[in-house]
Amino acid sequence: MASKLSYNDRNRLITLYGRWALVTGASSGIGKEICKQLAESTFNLVIVGRNEKHLQNLQSELLAKFNVDVEIIIADLARQEDVYELIKKTSQKQIGLAVLSAGYGTSGQFIENSLSDELNMLDVNCKALTMLAHHFGNRFSTQMAGGLVLLGSLVSFQGVPYAAHYAATKAYVLSLGEALHHELKLNNADVLTACPGPVASGFGSRADIKMEGAMKPGEIAIPILKALGKKSVILPGLLTKILTYALRTVPRWGKVLIMKKVMTDMTKHQKSVRLAYRH
Repeated sequence: MASKLSYNDRNRLITLYGRWALVTGASSGIGKEICKQLAESTFNLVIVGRNEKHLQNLQSELLAKFNVDVEIIIADLARQEDVYELIKKTSQKQIGLAVLSAGYGTSGQFIENSLSDELNMLDVNCKALTMLAHHFGNRFSTQMAGGLVLLGSLVSFQGVPYAAHYAATKAYVLSLGEALHHELKLNNADVLTACPGPVASGFGSRADIKMEGAMKPGEIAIPILKALGKKSVILPGLLTKILTYALRTVPRWGKVLIMKKVMTDMTKHQKSVRLAYRH
């Protein structure tokens, strides 16, 4: 896999979507890597996240390497007022590309997890994403141009025991994105839903899971940007494709059982999951 976009890819993105892009979840993982690829493609950026220090470090890195503008917006997307403030602060920017990569996961038995944590995740993964997709979908439809990227997951396609609610939030994202691809296409706006497998980022530690053989963010970010405007859904990265191919002939109930075993292995350090699996 190439470590960066080709000249033709970069030129295509700029031609289609203009000079300004917004990326949520920009302080780490896939969002951060997408910021780097877009900056190298000469996009000016609005980078959004909760961790001000991480965003400042990213801003400094991008300014040092590329001749682009990089603006920071600190926002907790679990807070509806922060989402509205983000919309307000970017209302005068000529944003033609919005990458909604903010999100996180929980793991373990759903009924033993904190309800407030689960609702917080729902607000970030679904509510904030819906608000921003609605806002930018309207903007892009009005200007008859734009690109919208939603971050689903390989777990979007079936229930996943011990990551039940996280998988459900990503199933929502996939379903929404697939439909919006067709709706917004009528107004010349592109929508892509990316569904990667395990990625080495801060996700694993926050979700309290241990992932072996996880892909690097660059293996995910580049295929996403290359597919934007060409596909409705992408399974980026070689590992994602291998896992998808291995499961393609398995009935849905079988996939759920396989994912149960996968998540049990990833969360075997959690006492509640070990006990649940024994029963």
